[in-house]
Amino acid sequence: MRLIFIGDVVGSLGREMVHEYLPKIKKQFKPQISILNGENAAAGRGITEKIYKNFLQDGVDIVTMGNHTWDNKDIFEFIDGANKLIRPANFPEETTPGKGIAYIKINQHELAVINLHGRTFMSDVDDPFKKADLLIAEAEKRTSHIFVDFHAETTSEKQAMGWYLDGRVSAVVGTHTHVQTNDARILPQGTAYLTDVGMTGPYDAILGMKREQVLRKFLTQLPTRFEVPKEGRQLLSACFIELDDVTGRAKKIEPFMINEDRPFGLDY
Repeated sequence: MRLIFIGDVVGSLGREMVHEYLPKIKKQFKPQISILNGENAAAGRGITEKIYKNFLQDGVDIVTMGNHTWDNKDIFEFIDGANKLIRPANFPEETTPGKGIAYIKINQHELAVINLHGRTFMSDVDDPFKKADLLIAEAEKRTSHIFVDFHAETTSEKQAMGWYLDGRVSAVVGTHTHVQTNDARILPQGTAYLTDVGMTGPYDAILGMKREQVLRKFLTQLPTRFEVPKEGRQLLSACFIELDDVTGRAKKIEPFMINEDRPFGLDY
């Protein structure tokens, strides 16, 4: 089984990159499943139903979310009917709409996709490690192929989750910090791991936001509204993962970027 995971799509520039390059990525890597984190897709804050449906039309199979899941109130109108959209599973179960796990069938195989939310330096949600245990036990009844998007702030919490789930899931890939890390590896028991897949959106911004606004915040420490650039150079960050069809263990994980300094087609 081959899959592509595209990191945090930020604003219109990120959406444009997905629309333009996902067909080219599919032609190059020939993935059977395409997953995308869309929690920043609507001007950096949440997602709308129109954007969600456009991602599906572009060829995305599953959209994951994160701490900005509820920033665009439009989501409350459609999330319960959006079968290919998942939010962090460890949001409080009794009060949270939507779901944190989805399944997608490819020929005779099935992939479970789980979305989890970290707690260190983030909101006080339910324990992601305990929730992972529960969802893996559920998924194992159906498939040995399990992908986890762990949306977390700190490297240590992400690494801890990777080691905790080694041998129990096919892949643990981090999102949220928007900078692709250089630590892709297959852990000893067969789980592909990457601390952060990076972001897809404005290339000359700071974590997807206008530079001058972020700099003003650091220089003055005054309240500053952050905005996503709507024009300029663009970036797409993603990774390719190949899994054993029988065991679900990882055979390969390969991060990549597409931007003006790394044009698509030169290194892939």
